[in-house]
Amino acid sequence: MDLHALVANFRAIQDHLASEAALNRATGAGVSRAPGIIAVVKANAYGHGARPVARALEEAGAAMLAVADIEEGVDLRQAGIRAPILVFGALSVSDVSGVFDYQLTPTISSPAAGRALQAAAIARGVTLGYHLKIDTGLNRLGFRHDNLPRTLPELLACAHLRLEAVHTHFGTADEPESPLFDEQRRRFEAACLVVNDLGGGPRLRHAANSAALVRDSRVWYDFVRPGLLLYGLVPPPLHAALGLRPVMSLASRVVAVKGVRVGEAVGYGARFTAARPTALAVVPAGYADGLDRRLEGRGVVLIRGRRAPIVGAVSMDMLTVDVTDLGDVNPGDAVVFLGTQGAESWQSIDAREMASWIGTIPYELLCRLGARVERQY
Repeated sequence: MDLHALVANFRAIQDHLASEAALNRATGAGVSRAPGIIAVVKANAYGHGARPVARALEEAGAAMLAVADIEEGVDLRQAGIRAPILVFGALSVSDVSGVFDYQLTPTISSPAAGRALQAAAIARGVTLGYHLKIDTGLNRLGFRHDNLPRTLPELLACAHLRLEAVHTHFGTADEPESPLFDEQRRRFEAACLVVNDLGGGPRLRHAANSAALVRDSRVWYDFVRPGLLLYGLVPPPLHAALGLRPVMSLASRVVAVKGVRVGEAVGYGARFTAARPTALAVVPAGYADGLDRRLEGRGVVLIRGRRAPIVGAVSMDMLTVDVTDLGDVNPGDAVVFLGTQGAESWQSIDAREMASWIGTIPYELLCRLGARVERQY
């Protein structure tokens, strides 16, 4: 993991926000003040390792760090992270003591969560700041945007809870043709006015994940919430000239090279049969490490600066690569799954490309990286 690349990506996002805000001031469109950055480090920082990533982003100046649940926030506090930490997830059925004991900022997305936190705050004799989540069309967590006069007064009346920010989450920010994105924007802005009318007062707002950040400066508001962008990838199919660098490289080494005769099968299920005398490199990496079984027959790796196809089944602990055309491959040669091995563009593989091979998204590939894979920083 290249933490220098992580910080460089953070700076690139900052620069983009500042330059676009300056342009908006000149043209009178969009957000005219650069928003702060809530750096998303949930799911073990998308597989990159939450503790070192959070530490680097804290030092880089992130306004807040965001996690999925209380346990993730507690882990960061125990690692010495002092930056504000926002918990995205549902709290209505959780043990909320960690919110208080470790000074976390909860998201309240239902009346039940509000009641649980209010009771805990009263018992401790404290006032707790929180962010309010509005459901504008994703239809998961959040107070429905069109039902706030009925559901929100109880929460706003809680004397031991203090509303600090209002936010929502887009369902189709990475789908340029979908009309829901702009509809959610309009619903959110209308909902914020309702919150104000109900006594919530003017509060900070945030809504833009990585895709929304790239797509539309109107939804930057007071904070943006990049995740994938921090790790050096633009959410597909979007594109942005931000100068990002992938933070993660995933590599192994060849442990054996063997010959296979014409007509011989390879791997579980015997789904690959050699059509020519074939040299196979055996690599000690498999689905227990987070490599998708669908890479069989679709994916490639880099060995000696060249692309070589994955053939035969991706098993739990190993896979095989056809190196017939690569010449003299030996045990100990480096194998790159994600990263670079040479100076040419084709000598690089990133998670967007790997995801395209198997019909998934880069988020899934990064987050599933196994615990037994050693992370070096």
